[in-house]
Amino acid sequence: MSLHPQAEAYLKLLPADATPFFSELTPELIAEMRTMDAFVEQRGPILPLPLVRDEAVAGVRVRIYRPQDGDHPLPVIVYFHGGGWVFGDVDRNDALGRDLAVRNGSIVISVDYRLAPDHPFPAAADDAWSVVKDVFARPEAYQADPERVAVCGDSAGGNVAAVAAWQARDAGLRLAHQVLIYPVVDVAMDTESYRTYATGFGLGAGEMAWFIAQYGGDPADPRLAPVRLADKAGLAPATVITAECDPLRDEGEAYAAQLAAAGVPVELRRYEGAIHGFFGLPGCFDQAIEAREYAAARLKEAFR
Repeated sequence: MSLHPQAEAYLKLLPADATPFFSELTPELIAEMRTMDAFVEQRGPILPLPLVRDEAVAGVRVRIYRPQDGDHPLPVIVYFHGGGWVFGDVDRNDALGRDLAVRNGSIVISVDYRLAPDHPFPAAADDAWSVVKDVFARPEAYQADPERVAVCGDSAGGNVAAVAAWQARDAGLRLAHQVLIYPVVDVAMDTESYRTYATGFGLGAGEMAWFIAQYGGDPADPRLAPVRLADKAGLAPATVITAECDPLRDEGEAYAAQLAAAGVPVELRRYEGAIHGFFGLPGCFDQAIEAREYAAARLKEAFR
């Protein structure tokens, strides 16, 4: 393990172990933290687009980005933000939603799924699935091409994206692709990467235990832990992105291996020296741009 110099610089801004802080969070402090963003400048520019609108889909708030003028159908990326199922929203991820739309030439539907602990498991997964189903049921409402729909998510968002992918398969809906960025796909917390990167690398094991406790659910339920899904055959082709110095690295890579073993076309890319969360902070990490370009190339290939 050798941390990327930009990861080293970023980590100097963070406590070595935030577990004591998280363990003392009250509902009031959680609500306050949701309104704060110390890294808003590092999330990237707010790119102008022909269309950006908020609406409610089956009671779920979404923000829709269209990168081109006109009303002709475009491919669609349904995007789910990270934040441990507790933090994050479409506002905090606005720069990323716009970037994904421009970079991929696609409509992006950014989903404001309900957050724990106010709305525990399986609220986030249920909201994600409600939106994906609606895109297939009403493609004209999104100016979407129903033959070119992908899901994408990072961290906890990668979790609900992976869950939506197998729910789509089981419902007979064909996703073109799934992009899982350092996803939470297990909650056992028993991998080598959890032991190696337990503290001092940004997201720590203690914080993940707190996030998992807030969301709740049965660790054997594949809606919480997609690695536990018995049959992965026929799932959408996948791109899995991991960070070398991340507790979640091994479970993401194990999930990619499971998909491959089930005959699912999958490509895994690990970013050496990177830490959890790098994808969302292009102002801190050059690897964020590299990973976004890689994901865009994979999505464009899938949409073709």
